[in-house]
Amino acid sequence: MNSPSFWLDSLGPIEKRPPLAGDLEADVAIAGGGYTGLWTAYYLAKADPSRRIVVLDAEYCGFGASGRNGGWASGLFPVSEARLARRFGPDAAAAMHRALGGAVDEVGRVTAAEGIDCDYAKGGTISLVRSPIQLRRAKGDPGFVDAGTARAMCHATGVLGGIYSEHCAALHPAKLVRGLASVVEGLGVTIHEGTRVEQIKTERSPRRGNGGQAGQDGQTGQIKISGGGTVHARTIVRALEGYTAGLAGHRRDIAPVYSLMIVTEPLPEEFWQRVGLARRETFTDERRLVIYGQRTADDRLAFGGRGAPYHFGSRIRPEYDLVPEVFEALRATITELFGIDPPIAHRWGGPLGIPRDWMPSVGLRDAVAWAGGYVGDGVAAANLAGRTLSDLILGIDSDLTRLPWVGHRSRRWEPEPARWLGINAGLRATALLDALDRRRAA
Repeated sequence: MNSPSFWLDSLGPIEKRPPLAGDLEADVAIAGGGYTGLWTAYYLAKADPSRRIVVLDAEYCGFGASGRNGGWASGLFPVSEARLARRFGPDAAAAMHRALGGAVDEVGRVTAAEGIDCDYAKGGTISLVRSPIQLRRAKGDPGFVDAGTARAMCHATGVLGGIYSEHCAALHPAKLVRGLASVVEGLGVTIHEGTRVEQIKTERSPRRGNGGQAGQDGQTGQIKISGGGTVHARTIVRALEGYTAGLAGHRRDIAPVYSLMIVTEPLPEEFWQRVGLARRETFTDERRLVIYGQRTADDRLAFGGRGAPYHFGSRIRPEYDLVPEVFEALRATITELFGIDPPIAHRWGGPLGIPRDWMPSVGLRDAVAWAGGYVGDGVAAANLAGRTLSDLILGIDSDLTRLPWVGHRSRRWEPEPARWLGINAGLRATALLDALDRRRAA
């Protein structure tokens, strides 16, 4: 199949919107047609319909992680509340996690209001505890539930307990991103697909935009696109996530690390009667190397995990989406979890964005705004980022603009070969720790 994911393939052929030919002036130009860019466009267009907004994507809206992910709109954040509290204080840490939980509901609210049928089902998420070692670690978590409660949600093998959170919804990610693109177009936003952003910079000698106003602090932004075109805007939004490394001057800002997925053919009712997931709870377990799954609206298991290598120089290539040994490991994990060897309908992968300190960020400086570094938990976080960027661009002081991720700057990743060695060594060490836990539990 030529489609980069099962989700996109299930929509049928995707017709690209026309690319940008030549130069353009706008109030806000957004590089990246995934969730972050489209949610930003959505909230800006809602707040100020007169604002000229353009979205540029190298392929098409949803080609990247927004059309390939596991379909978890979750309140998860890669930095723990305890770690946030140590750095920013307990009130700020609690506000960050509360805002992410609210973003899960906001995704559901907007998709219902705008008629985006993305199979949204808020059943929460259960992390299964399946060894005594995991049980000892999990019992101190406020979301801990006993074995009977965990098995009632997801009856996998060897369940000793679980950690449950209500702040998660399962959805069809490609239906969400493509539906959102259509909605923002209806609000007057211009989308150019097949338009690769090669460089973003601030113009120090400000151009005058709409109404004779320059951008933030009298500055404006400039985007250089492939083919020689230029976009001038009062504000540029960088929303490229794992593809940030391909932008001139940003090679070491975000490391593109691959996550891979498989999806089964629809499974019979007797399987679901045994396993559960009746409210389409998303599921994982307490191993260290991340796995994630959901029951789709048409009764498939969509299942993914880490394990694919990071590629030297932050390279991103289509062939890196397919790693047979990782796909086989995912299939074997389904067998181990549920005692089945199901037919696999589709295999795919793609890069997600990891900052050096694993701390996502949102900000605006010198007419250039940015958001990302979600470490794979970006479906709901991108909605929160879009609302926050809208407030920052409009100059609104709000609870969102005071969240601790606003204005955060992660230090850059090390130059190669240290980056390649460090990331892949960390990946291997994580897998080895899981193997050690399994041997101890045997």
